[in-house]
Amino acid sequence: MKNTRQIGAYYEELATQYLEEKGYKILERNFYCRQGEIDLVAMDGAYLVFVEVKYRAGRGAGHPLEAVDVRKQNKISRAAVYYCYRHKIPDTRPCRFDVVSILDGEIEHIKNAFELYP
Repeated sequence: MKNTRQIGAYYEELATQYLEEKGYKILERNFYCRQGEIDLVAMDGAYLVFVEVKYRAGRGAGHPLEAVDVRKQNKISRAAVYYCYRHKIPDTRPCRFDVVSILDGEIEHIKNAFELYP
């Protein structure tokens, strides 16, 4: 049996491949800071995209998108602000938050899934 981190890494790799096939350029995986974690940081054209990857084996634990609640969005937002500060991303760079949901082997990609939280 694989541990949670191994399972997460597997599905993040699936999401990475999916996004790369859509033309995204992956800049970083698993960006960690005190504010939180961002699963994937990518470029989609001019957009800097912060991607949350959520996986569920079945519907018993609810839909993966339900796990990206306001609290989780806040953490991702704070980590994204720090990422931009640390990497000297100019304020003029358009950014957005996407969610890649994987449920029963089906990948669903929600662009601009939520807004930056203060």
